[in-house]
Amino acid sequence: MTSKSDSVTIREVAQKAGVSVATVSRYINQNAPISKEVSERLKQVMAELRYVPHAAARQLASQKTRVVGLLSNSLHNDFFVPLLNGIEGVVRKHGYNLLIATYHSDNRNMPPPIGPHNTDGILVFSDGLSDDDLIALHARQFPMVLVHRTPPDSLKIPSVTVENKKIAFELIEHLIKVHKRKHIMFFRGPIHQEDSFWRETGYKSALMANGIPFDERLVLNGDFERHAAYQTLSKFIATENQIPFDAIFTGDDDAAIGVLKALHENNYRVPEDVSVIGFDDLEFSAFLNPPLTTVSAPTEAVGRIATEQLFSLFDNQFPGDVTLLPTELITRHSCGCIT
Repeated sequence: MTSKSDSVTIREVAQKAGVSVATVSRYINQNAPISKEVSERLKQVMAELRYVPHAAARQLASQKTRVVGLLSNSLHNDFFVPLLNGIEGVVRKHGYNLLIATYHSDNRNMPPPIGPHNTDGILVFSDGLSDDDLIALHARQFPMVLVHRTPPDSLKIPSVTVENKKIAFELIEHLIKVHKRKHIMFFRGPIHQEDSFWRETGYKSALMANGIPFDERLVLNGDFERHAAYQTLSKFIATENQIPFDAIFTGDDDAAIGVLKALHENNYRVPEDVSVIGFDDLEFSAFLNPPLTTVSAPTEAVGRIATEQLFSLFDNQFPGDVTLLPTELITRHSCGCIT
């Protein structure tokens, strides 16, 4: 049994895995596609031999790219505008370029499109990479900062996100205590999205604290996206008209657009019949009809701070584990407040 990883050579890894040295090199540097089967075999062999590629050797083999990457599973709505503004400002200040890519779950038998082969470090938004991908990149000492996501257990990867649970509790209590709402609907975001999980946790906690039974039928899937939320609520109203609801926490502002459209088309008055609250306080939220009550989240600051932390990693300075930025309830007319 090998006791020291530095006594194992890349040639030994290749021999045990039954592949060429060049294939092992491609796997380590992620500079060419490798089949999922070979990737899994190399991952297993490297773990068995306790082989960890030497970061300094990798740097000698290739020049710095002076490129920062942003990897996300999608970039489909207005939420990303302030986030990108925050990221881009820091990248430009440091004289780097920004490379943006999406990495969809149905393509994950291929290596991620950005990584050590074309960037000096990456920002990973939400579930832009799987836990296995993060573990593999972390083992190679590749600089990463997570955005709106916490790292897998035991991995020391910096993370920047916003407070979700307490503010969700606060906004649900606002609906209950100020506007006397008792049948409050919640729209979930994408599966595995941590923001959605913590917002739902705060929603459930507020119901329990105020003696309102949780009704699973009032939790719908909105995907943090206006078209999905519109279709989901329209179908609910058409097929579940015996289930009362008098308020909706839409999960985010983009979903609120679809929710308001569906309510209007089905002759629900906002806020007289149904109160509506979003999340993020995106630029358009104050211009909706009625103006949207929402949560102010410092999205641009998230992008800025995450990128500064990535540059700290470039200087071998670990900025800390999780940076949690504060959020604030912004009341407007859609919940029933007069502003």
